[in-house]
Amino acid sequence: MTEFLSQYGGLLLALGAAGLFAGLVAGLFGIGGGVVIVPTLFFLLTQMGYGETAMHVAVSTSLATIVVTSIQSASAHHTHGAVDWHIIRTWAPWIMVGSIGGMLVAGYMSKQVMLGVFGTILILFAAQFYFGRPSWKLAEEMPGGAVRAGLGGFAGALSAIMGIGGGTIGVTLMTVCGTSIHRAVGTASGWGVAVGLPGAIAAVIVGWGREGLPPFSAGFVNLPAFVLIALATMVMAPVGAALAHKLDAVRLRKLFGILLAIVAVRMVWQALGL
Repeated sequence: MTEFLSQYGGLLLALGAAGLFAGLVAGLFGIGGGVVIVPTLFFLLTQMGYGETAMHVAVSTSLATIVVTSIQSASAHHTHGAVDWHIIRTWAPWIMVGSIGGMLVAGYMSKQVMLGVFGTILILFAAQFYFGRPSWKLAEEMPGGAVRAGLGGFAGALSAIMGIGGGTIGVTLMTVCGTSIHRAVGTASGWGVAVGLPGAIAAVIVGWGREGLPPFSAGFVNLPAFVLIALATMVMAPVGAALAHKLDAVRLRKLFGILLAIVAVRMVWQALGL
């Protein structure tokens, strides 16, 4: 036991701390915590010598934890009346299809490509949230029909590749389609199950038997990391959700943008090998 703690104690503490912060972020911004979990796991696993599979494991494990975080966060936002269940029900099937497809593609991407995709997309979202204005709208309501199917599938696929749970894309999409920031955050938090569950299952299948995986992994999903982060996020998600409804909407957008920008720059830096 002593040998185990000396070897893995620091990692376990880091995972627990990441989970606590991810839960806070999930509740506060409705993003599933993936923007914290993915880079944290990536850097930890890289330091431990699992560089070739680090990004795949980070993304896949993040998707698994997002299922728990999403349920907890959406429940907390529901108590504030900030979840539009009609949007969740009508968009979820397309998001799930996209998530499965995205993870099947991600399973065969190189580490550098995944890092580049993660960082580049987050930079775009960070700019929109920090510099955008609530008055910027493309529509007065969320689209339906073929447009909903296409956007839902795209959101699910991109979220699965990035391991972010759908909230990042969902909040952006809803706000430019006339939804208030608080309601968008609350509703987007519920997209995590539609992205995370099918994505994590696909990650287990695609990653099964791969070489270079960290111990106690089921495919690309690392089980100890999943358990620790999921437990920690469950504690903090309601705290973040409560805090979200006490903040000014403009300030919330800017905080969200700053968070995304910091993570994005670091990941692009890694993708370029700098």
